[in-house]
Amino acid sequence: MSDISQAIKLICDEKHLSYEAVLETIESALAAAFRKDFGEKNQNIKVEFDPEKGKSKVYDVKTVVEDMPEEEEIEETEEVGKEKIVEKEEKKEKKIKKDEKEEKKVEAKKETDEPEEEVRKFNPKTEIQISDAKEIKKTAKVGSEIKTKLEIPDEFGRMAAQTAKQVIIQKLREAERNMVFEDFKNKEKEVIAGVVQRREGRTVLVDLDKTVGYLLAEEQVKSERYNTGDRIKVFVKEVKMTPKGPEIILSRTSDEILKKVFYLEIPEISNGLIEIKSVAREAGNRSKVAVQASGENVDPIGSCVGQRGARIQTIISELGGEKIDIIEYDEDPAKFISNALAPAKVISVEIHEAEKKAVVKVAEDQLSLAIGREGQNVRLAARLVGWKLDIVGEKGETVEVEEVVKEKKEATDEKKEDRGEKKEIKTDSKETPTSTSETGQAKDKEKKQGKEDEEVKKEKEIKTDSKEKKEKKAEKKEDKQDKKEKVEKKKKD
Repeated sequence: MSDISQAIKLICDEKHLSYEAVLETIESALAAAFRKDFGEKNQNIKVEFDPEKGKSKVYDVKTVVEDMPEEEEIEETEEVGKEKIVEKEEKKEKKIKKDEKEEKKVEAKKETDEPEEEVRKFNPKTEIQISDAKEIKKTAKVGSEIKTKLEIPDEFGRMAAQTAKQVIIQKLREAERNMVFEDFKNKEKEVIAGVVQRREGRTVLVDLDKTVGYLLAEEQVKSERYNTGDRIKVFVKEVKMTPKGPEIILSRTSDEILKKVFYLEIPEISNGLIEIKSVAREAGNRSKVAVQASGENVDPIGSCVGQRGARIQTIISELGGEKIDIIEYDEDPAKFISNALAPAKVISVEIHEAEKKAVVKVAEDQLSLAIGREGQNVRLAARLVGWKLDIVGEKGETVEVEEVVKEKKEATDEKKEDRGEKKEIKTDSKETPTSTSETGQAKDKEKKQGKEDEEVKKEKEIKTDSKEKKEKKAEKKEDKQDKKEKVEKKKKD
């Protein structure tokens, strides 16, 4: 194996490209280098490169076509220059008139929907007429290729080598982009694993081994946090080709992620013993999954939950703490609707098949459970079953899914209004002091005065104590002097 073939295999391993694709890029680069230094006009140069020997063959390749009338060449000379210019102008005017007539004919043909025959033009760079081709090769036919071998120079120039390098880099990039695009185009609408790379504004970039995918803000779950290095499962929503390369749009809110996680974590689903019939999901909050067992001795809900909830807990942790309700599918729509509204207990289900509508009757104490928080339970149940649901209490009060959604919006609007009113009250209290504020100020003044009086009393007590101490000291001194005088008198006596 030569050094060139080893280098080609290294490039194939690094870029994940085929050996043929890299060889094609080298051949196109050598053709560009030859065209740069030694190429002539109207040459379609192609190179055949042998990586083992390190030698190449250069050909001028042309396809054989039928004979076409050649355009008359007008030779301009200094003597007859003016006459020919006048002739050219006249010809231009005639051509303009012909073009106008042809445009009118084209418009008329469009109206009658008659197909127009395209005028074929002769390209001397890639084509050769059959009369000329037979002079080179007698057995030439229309559509066949004629290769004329060209002499190879001993060395290419510096500029030719630079162009060859640029062509190799560009072609390798294009081949790599096309390979990545084809690979991920086959994985479109599937679930794959990736690693969080970094954030760019609100968009999260996910490393998919060969390229980077984009997790847009509207495709993210609000309750999830995507830290650098986290391994996550994503749904390939769309793959499109852009001038910068393939762009892969990912999603975390798709129902397919939930199905894929169930398929991976529960072997009974992957083996086909249990089938997922339908899924209703509000990403990040709650989901409902309808399952059905294909065999009689299989418990669909128990096998999905697992021993002490081990299986369902792994699925919940994978989806970032999203609550999941597993519901048994039933072909009877009434039973399926009553199962879908769990944990609420249903008294009766009245079905209108023509309107695809069902009226569900529940007890008064079960009404809030059936509706759910902000109507979530009813919405998910309606999406899971594919029917419009009306929930009726024992007293006869009906609650539709649409009404629940409206009530949710109204409640949020009222909360916003209440917040706005509270803010206004706070601002008013700052601007105009109320009676409570005045009483507070009066109390503060009283406290200050009381503190001042206490301080004055303490100062007076300190002063009196200091006076008493001084008087005692003076008395002690007088006593000492008296004693001394008495002692002195005794000594004299």
